Amino acid sequence: MGPGAVGLGTAAARSPAAWIREEALVAFSRGANRRSPAPHAMAFAGLGAVEVLRRHPAHAAAAALLSDAATAVGACGTDPRWPWPQQRLTYASAALAEVVIAASQLRQGGPLLDDGLRMLAWLRDVQLRDGHLSVVPAGGWQRGVARPRHDQQPIEVAAFADACATAATVTGDLGWGAGVRQAVGWFLGDNDLGTPMWDPATGGGYDGLTPHGPNLNQGAESTLALIATLQHARRWS
Repeated sequence: MGPGAVGLGTAAARSPAAWIREEALVAFSRGANRRSPAPHAMAFAGLGAVEVLRRHPAHAAAAALLSDAATAVGACGTDPRWPWPQQRLTYASAALAEVVIAASQLRQGGPLLDDGLRMLAWLRDVQLRDGHLSVVPAGGWQRGVARPRHDQQPIEVAAFADACATAATVTGDLGWGAGVRQAVGWFLGDNDLGTPMWDPATGGGYDGLTPHGPNLNQGAESTLALIATLQHARRWS
């Protein structure tokens, strides 16, 4: 499973073509009983399950996968300075908080929702610098070690936007929309260097924010992160 499950789940739930929805659901269902020891892989698989459950709420394998994904992320720590379940922030960290928040809907809120919101609120707070988003860089951030600032990756920003949008949807608290707007702002130039992170001539997203400006390469992941985040802007602007 992993990131591919998100694509399959989204296709199964949202594709306008019936045959694509059917084929994607079959492919998702074939892998839905598999589990990974990696929390990030399980988080992405769980987010794919969220998509499937939106269209097929009785899909038992998707519900079990989502529940197991939240369990794989782990419980919050007791130290308010570092409540994150792991000792290191790495790739697309907000996805872990998002899957815990989403899984709380299976159990009507409760501790899962509290943990997920606590994780996301802490991640939001540590990633704000002078009112703008300054995300954990590609090298990650280890507890007890000084946090580096670069290179910042678009996937971190997109994951944060997705998680804030999910938190707003699950809780009804529109205050989470501020996080979405900060993510949109990061791409438009409200970041540590005050520079846009996309190329208007091509529509592509730059690959990273370095100490000297954007990495001008425009890879698929970065462009998809840009598009996904800007799509949120329609609702939260």
